[in-house]
Amino acid sequence: MTAGDPPRLWSMRRGVRYGFAHSGVRGLRPFAACARVARLEAGMATKPAIRFAELPPEKLRWRCDPARIPYETTAQAEPIEGPVGQDRALRALRMGIELAAPGYNIFVCGLSGTSRGGMIQRLIEQLQPRTEPGPDRCYVNNFKNPDRPRLLTLPRGQANSFKKDMQSGIDFLRRRIPQVFEGEPFQRQKGRIVDRYTVREKELMDDFTRRIAREQFALGHMQVGAVALPEIFPVLDGQMVPIEDIPKLVQEGKLENIAAEELERKYEQFRQEFTVVYRKTLTLSRELASELSYLEQEAASVLVDGFIEELKEKYTATNIAEYLEEVRHNILDNLDPLKEREDEEEPGPVPPSEALPKTPSPERDPFRVYGVNVLLGHNEQDASPVIFETTPTHANLFGTIQRSYDSRGVWSSDFMDLRAGSMLRADGGFLIMYALDALTEMGVWRTLKRTLNHAKLEIQPMELLFPFGASALKPEPIDLTVKVILIGDRNLYEVFYAHEEEFKKIFKVRVEFDEEMEMSDDVIRQYSGQLHKLCEDEGLCPFDRAAVAGMIEYGVRLAGRRNKVTSRFVDLADLAREACYVARQAGESPVTAAHLRIAREARTERHNLIETKIREMIAEGTLLIATDGTQIGQVNGLSLMEIGGYLFGKPVRITASAALGKSGLINIEREANLSGQLHDKGMQIIAGYLRSEFAQDKPLSLAASICFEQSYSGIDGDSASSTEIYALLSALSGLQVRQDIAVTGSVNQQGVIQPIGGVNEKVEGFYDVCRVRGLTGTQGVLIPIENVEDLMLREDLIAAVANGMFHVHPVAHIEEGIEILTGIEAGSRDGRGQFPRDSVFGRVNERLGKMAETLKQFE
Repeated sequence: MTAGDPPRLWSMRRGVRYGFAHSGVRGLRPFAACARVARLEAGMATKPAIRFAELPPEKLRWRCDPARIPYETTAQAEPIEGPVGQDRALRALRMGIELAAPGYNIFVCGLSGTSRGGMIQRLIEQLQPRTEPGPDRCYVNNFKNPDRPRLLTLPRGQANSFKKDMQSGIDFLRRRIPQVFEGEPFQRQKGRIVDRYTVREKELMDDFTRRIAREQFALGHMQVGAVALPEIFPVLDGQMVPIEDIPKLVQEGKLENIAAEELERKYEQFRQEFTVVYRKTLTLSRELASELSYLEQEAASVLVDGFIEELKEKYTATNIAEYLEEVRHNILDNLDPLKEREDEEEPGPVPPSEALPKTPSPERDPFRVYGVNVLLGHNEQDASPVIFETTPTHANLFGTIQRSYDSRGVWSSDFMDLRAGSMLRADGGFLIMYALDALTEMGVWRTLKRTLNHAKLEIQPMELLFPFGASALKPEPIDLTVKVILIGDRNLYEVFYAHEEEFKKIFKVRVEFDEEMEMSDDVIRQYSGQLHKLCEDEGLCPFDRAAVAGMIEYGVRLAGRRNKVTSRFVDLADLAREACYVARQAGESPVTAAHLRIAREARTERHNLIETKIREMIAEGTLLIATDGTQIGQVNGLSLMEIGGYLFGKPVRITASAALGKSGLINIEREANLSGQLHDKGMQIIAGYLRSEFAQDKPLSLAASICFEQSYSGIDGDSASSTEIYALLSALSGLQVRQDIAVTGSVNQQGVIQPIGGVNEKVEGFYDVCRVRGLTGTQGVLIPIENVEDLMLREDLIAAVANGMFHVHPVAHIEEGIEILTGIEAGSRDGRGQFPRDSVFGRVNERLGKMAETLKQFE
């Protein structure tokens, strides 16, 4: 339970300020009569009546007068989109998106709902920031170092055109260069060159052949596998004989040893001479190839130069000319793929390895090296991009490098496999994403910090995603100008700020949307406009005046203060959809207040199963909560529970016991490790209050314990501290306290009741328990006087108050509360510093004095 606004120190019994009524109780007796009865039951003399402040029905809820709605239905309202009443946040957002300085990225907090990113996206588009759109980006082959793709940065709108022109130029060369090479002028020059080298080679071979023929040798070929190699053979009886067969001929007596040795000697000599001749022919072949290559380059250069020069004239961006020169040299140095015309392959059976889905391998297309991989291309008229990344994985944000593989399963990547992410697509604009996603997605936060710190993007894959190792590619980094907008809650911002040193350097702008705004006629008009926009966008029924007023009242309850209304329109939008559903089920339009009430009741029913079960357990007596009678040291407290976003109040029995001792105040919940820090603090405040009130003239000699009965889970918050004091005062004084009243409110050491959170749910929670058991006319609740302006209670509860069947008492001080619970004056110290003996405080003080005296006897 969280405390509300800091209290204003009201003087005690300020009920008249609110015009509080003094309602009757059972048998229509005034509270004063009840007080007399209580005193008689306690054996006390009758005292003057105590008049207890009580809130009248009109103070239990703020109502929006339908007459304040300037339209019959929302269909007549002017549609309004975007957050309402957020001038502070919009000023901060505008500054953040327009200030072009390092580190001025934006963290947005305070927004709620699933459409937060889309809302920020629309806001930025509406603000029309003065930003310079980013250029086009593309990667091309680095012919000198293919593992480091070259980045080309072109003026906005030129990248796709450059890619198209490059492709068109290569296609042109693929058509025209074969025509040039097949043309008669080229073939004539080529023939002359080939003939010249053929003659020279023939002369070398003929001269060698004649010389060996004179020595009975001949030049032939030997088959080695599938290859025929030149070989020298001896000629015997007109037949070429392999040199390996000579020893066999000697054994057979067909050849003399001396003749055989001479043949082998000459064979070795001719082999050495042939090696020299063969090397000369290879040199001639290389010279021929070089001369033919030069001829081809000369023939093709006319076309290539024209293509390159045309591109250089059209595209003048930095480093384009250098790249085009590399393209020129590479084309002329690698003309073989361009020599033949393209032939369409006939379809045939697909090998199993080819049936696998794959990205084609770069080696399959020799012209791939001249491709242009446009990572970021725009139209010249495009505005600055505003991108909302809903799935900010590492690849989606920063891009990646895809893998290609061939039929052998060999993996590879090149510049054409680079893929852009949202970070690059947002260059010159804005990138929106949820902060929690950035923190939890693997590798995203680390890479985001590095990218924003250096204003450079390096495209690399996540190493862990590649089982075959990291990519060898290292593309040139890209200079970025992008505003990153993270959306998260305040707690996450504090976590980032406290634990991430670089966060405060790269996210210098905090945009905080308020969850509530001041109530005004303008806000009412804007609510109507937002409802119109919602109905228009989603085809919902229009809302009449009373329904709009009901929606505004619901917004006030969500805000928690009557002069405020929630700015979380997403919460109201859900209710609007449900109310429209109810109206359509009834075949009616527009949506009325009755439809809205049914929708709210249905929503409660969908979420309150646990609450209903708890009420059943109380009604059956499984959970012990008294709603009538009196007890000593026992008070009904009010706790706040939340299950799946649904809040409800739950009564809880709080008991106290006191005895002689020195251990002081014992928190049983803490002893059982069920007490939170705020509850522990509340217990210390109670001890401080007791010392301040009763230990000025004696030591506080007691052993007292306080317990939340039948509580088996953690307890936190200080909103029950006043309840615990009432239980302790009852235990010390021996006075009975009413069980038909439940109490909520925190307290300070001076006994001032402080506001708490969830007051509506707590009051309604106790009322529902009393209603199930049967209203007696005496039941009610004590709430802090500061929470009166927070009340937006249900209509059935207000009707019960109007009929005198339930009561809401605002209290400003412990003294007021204990008087209502006991019917006896709390008591104030007189001039001698003494409390009246028959007052509550007098009885407590007397008991503590006796305990102090008694304790001395045991020391």
